Amino acid sequence: MTILLPFVAMTLFSPPEIPLLRGPVALSHLMLRQFVHPGDTVVDATCGNGNDTLLLAELVGATGRVWAFDIQSEAICQTTRRLAHAGCAGQVRFIQAGHETMAEHVSAGVAAVAFNLGYLPGGDRTLITRPETTLSACQQALTLLKPGGMVAVTAYPGHDGGDSEHAAVDAWAAALAPRAFHAWRMGQMNVPDTAPYFIMIQKAF
Repeated sequence: MTILLPFVAMTLFSPPEIPLLRGPVALSHLMLRQFVHPGDTVVDATCGNGNDTLLLAELVGATGRVWAFDIQSEAICQTTRRLAHAGCAGQVRFIQAGHETMAEHVSAGVAAVAFNLGYLPGGDRTLITRPETTLSACQQALTLLKPGGMVAVTAYPGHDGGDSEHAAVDAWAAALAPRAFHAWRMGQMNVPDTAPYFIMIQKAF
């Protein structure tokens, strides 16, 4: 249902469409749905088990492009199978390399870049994203964004190595020029301090 107000059109969810916002991934996906449209170019900087990649592939459609990065062949294989099952593998290009190589493969004009930090669920927990490469990738992502585009970061303070990474990403985002970037930090209040949370950065111009 669409309600027209002076100068504003607000689209409301009907009850069956209202998502349950349990955890930051659901919030990230809610935001990505607002920013990504058919034909867009987007990046999944950590494809993992393919949850974000699949959503992005569905959002950009057959005329769009998803660049999906991961250093682990296991992650790329899992994601490839998931995309094939959903019938949207054609719009995805995989790069088996660290997300800090993003700018070597992707051109400017990107609508969104998604990061899901930490380790591959069900995989080797010693293989994790790290502050130095994550910060490099985040900075490259901002350069690649088109005006109005967004970076979505899901951070996990609770695992080994996650505390230093989330602190580094928080400090980096907090130092961004406020006229050029709108940086938001969002997380559930009724969960432990070590629970994962969501950072969104929109490029103003």
